Amino acid sequence: MNRSLLAPYGLKWNPFSPEVPVEALHATSRFEGFAWRMEHLAREGGLALVTSNGSGHGKSASLRLLSGRLTALRDLHVRELTRPQAQMADFYRELGELFGIQLSPHNRWAGAKVLRERWQAHIEAALYRPVLLIDEAQETQPAVLNELRHLCSAQLDSRILLTVVLAGDNRLVEKLRAPELVPLGSRIRVRLVLDSATPEELADCLCHLMAAAGNPRLMTPEVVTTLCEHAVGNLRILMGLANDLLNEAARRELAVLDEKLYFELFTPPTPPAARGKGGGQGKSR
Repeated sequence: MNRSLLAPYGLKWNPFSPEVPVEALHATSRFEGFAWRMEHLAREGGLALVTSNGSGHGKSASLRLLSGRLTALRDLHVRELTRPQAQMADFYRELGELFGIQLSPHNRWAGAKVLRERWQAHIEAALYRPVLLIDEAQETQPAVLNELRHLCSAQLDSRILLTVVLAGDNRLVEKLRAPELVPLGSRIRVRLVLDSATPEELADCLCHLMAAAGNPRLMTPEVVTTLCEHAVGNLRILMGLANDLLNEAARRELAVLDEKLYFELFTPPTPPAARGKGGGQGKSR
């Protein structure tokens, strides 16, 4: 949304946009527990898993929050794999770019050796493991996941060189149950399972975002309740509804978002009244 449209509402940014600053994202108590465990895992290395039973439950937002928390820790290098669907050669190319190493994708032995030496040197200097975040990990090839498992460990699996956070939907959970990936799944030490949110949880998130953006009274309490009851527990649907409402309010130059606007915008139009049975009086004979 154009900044000139946000100014009348006293908003620093659109609180319902995917581009909300990471420091403004809403951290639930469940996420706080997960983040605390991840801060400790980063000192030891290992695998973590973020899953949900569908889209729009906050996996990517949780990764953004986690990245911000871990990046703030001293000497911790957090990187994000941007192409989880890549084949092995491109997987090595991106790892090399992320960690500042020139790798030859056609010589995986040499590439793995250089990566592990770089991580080992970082651990010895900083006492922290590098961290790799992989969103949409359900799209990652099983061979790539297994390669990642081998890269992470050293000294006969007694030392972990890398912290990896896999995030995906239930397809990732099913993938990790496949026989060839059981060794990877059994090494997951920290988990965050996201599900449909309650209307109260959705309301907490909505109010937090409006306050962080600069206007906690942007919506009336009644329309907050209405939005959260119609979002079917899905954060993405909630933000879409709220964003539509804000855009329409800006178009009409309304001072506040209320239930009247909600029903005018989202209530389906009433169909024309059905004609009486028979379509009127019969013809005279």
